[in-house]
Amino acid sequence: MKIIVVIMVLLCFLILPVSAMEYTAPPAPESAQPYMPPEQQNFAQGLLYIIKAALSKINPELVDATKLCLAVIIVVLVTGVLQSITELSVNTIRLTTSVVIGIILLDTTNALIQLGTTTVTELSDYGKLLLPVMTAAMAAQGGITTSAALYTGTVFFVALLTSVITKFIIPAVYIYLCLCIANCAVEQDMIKRCKDFVKWGMTWILKIILYVFTGYISITGVISGVVDASSLKAAKLTLSGVVPVVGGILSDATETILVSAGIMKSTAGVYGILAVFAVCISPFMQIGIQYILLKFTGAVCNMFGSKPVVKLVEEFGTGMGFALAVTGSVCIMLLISLVCFLRGIGV
Repeated sequence: MKIIVVIMVLLCFLILPVSAMEYTAPPAPESAQPYMPPEQQNFAQGLLYIIKAALSKINPELVDATKLCLAVIIVVLVTGVLQSITELSVNTIRLTTSVVIGIILLDTTNALIQLGTTTVTELSDYGKLLLPVMTAAMAAQGGITTSAALYTGTVFFVALLTSVITKFIIPAVYIYLCLCIANCAVEQDMIKRCKDFVKWGMTWILKIILYVFTGYISITGVISGVVDASSLKAAKLTLSGVVPVVGGILSDATETILVSAGIMKSTAGVYGILAVFAVCISPFMQIGIQYILLKFTGAVCNMFGSKPVVKLVEEFGTGMGFALAVTGSVCIMLLISLVCFLRGIGV
């Protein structure tokens, strides 16, 4: 009897308290706070709230972008009239028009490119806080190897893409725009070749990084599932058209987000994904509005402007397209990784 009592007492020392660990996402960045839902909601409701909040604040940017494009149209129209009623040479008028359009567009273009750069940095910094939480949650449910692979890959590619964007692509965009202005002003073959080479370099460096990233995520075996074919096709077409330069690459990973949209119940995961959306939605809309209006402006100017001038306006739109591409690339890269974590957690 004494032996049994002693064993029971010893067993009491082996009893350990057990509690469920709750993983909490870090607070959204300050720039995202005005767009975040006031209370925790499901994914669809939270995303709808963010979109409505962003649309309600977009009016000033739309007005400013419209005024800017109207100024460009007026300049092209006036120079076209001057060319027909004065004896000024075509080269002089084209040079003047190029300089004036450059002055009008460069300031706003610079502000929006810097906005895109700031957004990329904020997304990268927030990812550094959020990804360890998702990694710990996935590892706690047995996905140690997969969580480590996802975390390592995502951190590496986001850091690589952010570094390439800030140190190469953004400076290259400025070089590209300056070469576009110079090419419009003097139309030399060497300048045109340099401009085209810079554009080609930016495009393919961005595409290669995203190709390797999506390939890495696929190799981990996390991307899987079945989704309604019509929904998947519609989402792919939308993403391909919305994000210039790299939309086709990013659309290939749409299935990951769609497959998991109905099963995201993790509080930390849903909050983190909504925070990523909230960080990028306003800059994406601002840059997107300017991009669309510049494309429209180029179409209008094509009716009465000279070909080099119209091409210059369209090339400024291309510059905005690169700003959209870098912002959308980092955003989608983080979203794909977060959804993969959620699938690994099994929520």
